[in-house]
Amino acid sequence: MRNRIAVVLLTALLSAAAHADEGMWTFDNVPTQRIAEQYGVKIDQPWLDRVRLATVRLADCTASFVSEEGLILTNHHCITRCLAENSTKEQSLLDDGFIARNRDNEISCPTQVADVLVAMTDITAKISAATEGLDEKAANEARKQARTRLEQTCESETGLKCQTVSLYNGGQYFLYQYRRYTDVRLVFAPEAGIAAFGGDPDNFQFPRWCLDMAFLRAYENGAPVAISEPLRINFAGPAAGELVFVSGHPGSTDRLLTVSQLQVLRDTVMPQSLLRASELRGRYIQFSKQGDAERRIVADTLSGLENGIKVRRKLLDALLNEDLMQAKREAEAALRTAAAKDPTLANLGDPWAEITSAVKAASDTELDYTFLEGGAGFNSQLFRMARAIWRAAEERSKPNEQRLREYTDASLPRLRQQLAASAPIYPELETLTLSFGFERMREWLGPDHPVVRQLLTSDSPDGLAQKLVQNTRLTDPTERLKWWDASIEALRASDEPFIQLAREVDQTARRLRKQREDEIDAVITDAEERIARARFALFGTEVYPDATFTLRLNFGTVQGWLERGQQIKPFTRLETAFARATGEAPFAIPSSWQEKRERLNPDTPFNLSTNNDIVGGNSGSPLLNAQGEIVGLIFDGNIHSISGSYGFDPVMNRSVAVHPAIMQTALEQVYQAQSLLNEINAR
Repeated sequence: MRNRIAVVLLTALLSAAAHADEGMWTFDNVPTQRIAEQYGVKIDQPWLDRVRLATVRLADCTASFVSEEGLILTNHHCITRCLAENSTKEQSLLDDGFIARNRDNEISCPTQVADVLVAMTDITAKISAATEGLDEKAANEARKQARTRLEQTCESETGLKCQTVSLYNGGQYFLYQYRRYTDVRLVFAPEAGIAAFGGDPDNFQFPRWCLDMAFLRAYENGAPVAISEPLRINFAGPAAGELVFVSGHPGSTDRLLTVSQLQVLRDTVMPQSLLRASELRGRYIQFSKQGDAERRIVADTLSGLENGIKVRRKLLDALLNEDLMQAKREAEAALRTAAAKDPTLANLGDPWAEITSAVKAASDTELDYTFLEGGAGFNSQLFRMARAIWRAAEERSKPNEQRLREYTDASLPRLRQQLAASAPIYPELETLTLSFGFERMREWLGPDHPVVRQLLTSDSPDGLAQKLVQNTRLTDPTERLKWWDASIEALRASDEPFIQLAREVDQTARRLRKQREDEIDAVITDAEERIARARFALFGTEVYPDATFTLRLNFGTVQGWLERGQQIKPFTRLETAFARATGEAPFAIPSSWQEKRERLNPDTPFNLSTNNDIVGGNSGSPLLNAQGEIVGLIFDGNIHSISGSYGFDPVMNRSVAVHPAIMQTALEQVYQAQSLLNEINAR
């Protein structure tokens, strides 16, 4: 095992090109020659451009355009927030599903956005020029200001959404330009019972039987967006062993972190996070058992928390694997040795040692930062809104380049959109999460901590949470927008309890943030850029950057794997889903399917596995064949894929997709959505 892990990691770091089907390649640097040599398939620039312009980035997932009238295909679990925002205590679209029989019935997803990458510009030289000759602290400020300036200039000149992107941990900087659609509406979603069949027990497992699909539609000026070259769905799907591609937005990976950074994650960050999340899950489960209304209220939040716990648990398992950590140490040592022998890197210094010192220094204030600035002590949607309102007012008074990055002129419209959304906020759930945050803050920081004494001298966590939630008016979007537009003087005089709370703790939280940015982040960023410079000197762009929730392409083949001596086949079938059903959640198949069972082909492919290199954020990504047709819908990975945050194992890591044949069966035979099929097949 150790030898395989070491080979995987050393290859990724030290070879000119990895031989396994790994890599999250930016669209300007896809290894097309390697694909041609390995698979005999030519991927040209028109192919890449067509796929790029049809791939969509949602708020936290991927999607794709599949019709000329703005129809978007993504995962069901990527639109559960939209379903929850349009549900009530009495009726849940998560439970019941949704289908718009005509355009007038499509419903708004008020906090969703759809971004399409239309241009990429290398700005590395501009960022380097802005920081040249400065010390770490000054360079960190100059870098942030330069990024803000470039983004704002780009948006003013183009009317597009612009984002500066750091690749290779600062080795490269790009300016990405997106066409953004903020009017996104729900068209179709199956019941959660079939979309997430197997629930948390089956999450990150395979074989699977999940119809994890949904359709949205992008609108502009009240009309569906016109798409010139949407992706075609090939409902026959792929064959075993066939070359397939994933175009999507992997969220983040930590394959380029130093050993000392991984050790901090292993020893401190991950265990603490898991402790808090696991206890909160218990409270959610207890809350959900109070009745059907409570179950509906917490269903989406609980599902997301359970997913996060499973991910962090397996990430911790990976970091506790001594074989992996030893392989990381060997890879780091090899890189350091190679860099020391390169005369062009004579002034590199010892960035690895500097990062080790910085992460150790961070431990002194880690808990304070986590609870006060990171938000663990104020686990409340209402508080997060109040903090955004308060900080936006303070930041708007500053020059744009000197603001916190999330409150620049380029960022404010998105914040306003979220505050304006008329999504339900449930007081009982807010009280639960807020009191939990107060309790854990008092426990972890101690009852004599200044902020704990400030808040909880005369109130208990439960009492303070109840007082805040009972007296707030921020559940009303009109009230939120009133304060969003208010002056800083009006906010200082406000009697809105959550705004008062945000104001009272903000000075301490800002101080912690400033200290972290100046003393820790600045050091690490500077050191990481020097390590990236060493990698570039040795390997150039023959290796891929860590994931950054920006558009990437990867390639692989349809295949299973060997698990404990058993061969896992790459396809599952409909008949096994019915055979596996117990009638009780999460293994209960909805009545819409049970009623049609005798008319459905039991041999219909349901889910499939491939060895594509994906992580969270790739959910909803189109799985493409060599012709650029959709032959699957990525929605998960197997349990081994979670450790892909730290390195790709081609033997065990697998991605999991919905087979297009089951999508066709669902639309045509179960939900009678022939109009959707006609639209998809119109060209």
